[in-house]
Amino acid sequence: MGLLSLGTPLPWNEAKEYADHVREHGITQFLNIYHSQKNREKECLLWGDEIEYIVVKVDDKKKTTKLSLRAFAILDILSKEEQAYLEGRTKTEPAALWRPEYGRYMIEGTPGMPYGATFRDLVSVESNMKLRRKMAREAMHPDEYPLTLVNYPRLGCPHETYPDHEPNGKACQSMFVPDEIINPHARFPTLTANIRRRRGSKVKINMPIYHDIKTPKPFIDPTIPWNRNLFDHDKEAKNGAALPDHIYMDAMAFGMGCCCLQITFQACNIDEGRRLYDQLAPVAPLMMALSANSPIYRGYLADVDARWNVISCSVDDRTPEERGEKPLKNSRFVINKSRYDSIDSYLSNDSTYKPKYDDINLVYDKDIYNKLKKNDIDDKLAKHVAHLFIRDPLVIFKELLDVDDKKSSDHFENLQSTNWQTMRFKPPPPNSNIGWRVEFRSMEVQLSDFENAAYSVFIVLLTRVILSFGLNFYIPLSKVDVNMQTAHKRDAVLKEKFYFRKNIFTSQNRTAENDNDEFELMTLNEIVNGKANGFPGFIPLIHSYLNSTNIDIETRCKLSSYLSLISKRASGELMTGAAYLRQFVTKHPAYKHDSVVSPEITYDLVKRADQIAKGEFKVPELLGSNSA
Repeated sequence: MGLLSLGTPLPWNEAKEYADHVREHGITQFLNIYHSQKNREKECLLWGDEIEYIVVKVDDKKKTTKLSLRAFAILDILSKEEQAYLEGRTKTEPAALWRPEYGRYMIEGTPGMPYGATFRDLVSVESNMKLRRKMAREAMHPDEYPLTLVNYPRLGCPHETYPDHEPNGKACQSMFVPDEIINPHARFPTLTANIRRRRGSKVKINMPIYHDIKTPKPFIDPTIPWNRNLFDHDKEAKNGAALPDHIYMDAMAFGMGCCCLQITFQACNIDEGRRLYDQLAPVAPLMMALSANSPIYRGYLADVDARWNVISCSVDDRTPEERGEKPLKNSRFVINKSRYDSIDSYLSNDSTYKPKYDDINLVYDKDIYNKLKKNDIDDKLAKHVAHLFIRDPLVIFKELLDVDDKKSSDHFENLQSTNWQTMRFKPPPPNSNIGWRVEFRSMEVQLSDFENAAYSVFIVLLTRVILSFGLNFYIPLSKVDVNMQTAHKRDAVLKEKFYFRKNIFTSQNRTAENDNDEFELMTLNEIVNGKANGFPGFIPLIHSYLNSTNIDIETRCKLSSYLSLISKRASGELMTGAAYLRQFVTKHPAYKHDSVVSPEITYDLVKRADQIAKGEFKVPELLGSNSA
């Protein structure tokens, strides 16, 4: 998350009156950026990772854990190095940059400077991640841990924060989480409240319960305060929002309080950026399944392994009309997805693209599309932007309503940055030396820095292979959507198959619609490691690429250790994080085979996660022979 604007956010009944103003000026800002930067060329790849941490307070005497709401005090310490550099008090570049996140218990760390395209950069990633964790730990109290768990297992259970707060806040009106858990910057409580106000109800999140031998059937959650009458929205749970056999959650914090691992690439030019956007889109669901690390929600084991649908539901601001539940009357469009979802259209004009790959009905603002076309934006990019702009701006700062559209991109970013899709295409900021970027957003954060480095390096190497070998990963987007849902399933790596293209070396021929265009269902092992006389596999392709380069033995060995982890996760030889955490719970002596993750189990799980991150506990079933 970038630096945050300061000002007075408007409540929804006022903000909605300025939605067209923001859209109009946002498009003007995009056009200004595009026409001034469309020919920008960069010499080589720059990239960086973002890792989010949760801060957990541990009481070893009582054997309890709490979410620590001290993230801002911790960030004050961590940001001093960057502030000194920006103010010219030191010429030493900061080793890491630190930013707040949605949760008051979350911090985000990125490398101080972008990585470059060399192999030396790739092997420096893990050490920088370890340094970040060390810096975070040193800025915390001795009883606080920076953990790269996707989510806190008992978020939303009573008395799980420090300080303790009751769930009676007016912003989210949740029956489970207090407003005090939200980042106090005005943007976040306003965003939370405006999503609820716009959709006309609280967000509705239901994850299927993992049915163990003593889990009631049907499972009707006894921890939901069914008869609470504090807010009008409280009746929604018993009126059908809370589904049987599901873990019900009712607040943005359950989704945006999750941690992830994101990679941003700066492309050489706009065309390369658009090509990477398209080619990585079919990879996004596969990497979510491979990195799955979140099988627990609100103190229960879920029958899913990944977070994406939780976040998608947690920010779904669509009205009943937009969701297709009522005829259109006050809303402009029926919209088939949340703001947080997989992409809805390909973006590149590469000659391997064919219109049939875009087989999803793309909803877009025709007036905005026509304006973009009249200003020399090509069809694909015009539809992409016009699709983003079917949404309303959720947070509008009164002081930023009128800005210089040649110097600011605030209104464009207002909508761009609240379309949270698996891939994000990012134009250069105004008046900067930053180029066209692509953000890969589907991966779950891992328990250790070795794992996070392995997933990061793998994706970077895959982009090099795509560009160097001219690979073609295009499949119909409807199949990418199917893959996204498949990727959530428990043990999807072992038990499921995913649609992927059979021939990735196809000729660049638009006219032959059936030219080597077949896709098929494959296991992740087949896609990642290849199959005999068939699909070559990502890992063998990367090794082939490395064989063609001038790389020293020591560096090759380090990169091979990362590739081995990915390969063995795909084959099932090593467990995913989700499988490991689920097994940890189900084998815990205090587990009663009823799907409940108790405070006692959570304490031991938190301690184990910290031990793994510090390399103090060996987990060969998770990391193989590698050490965190």
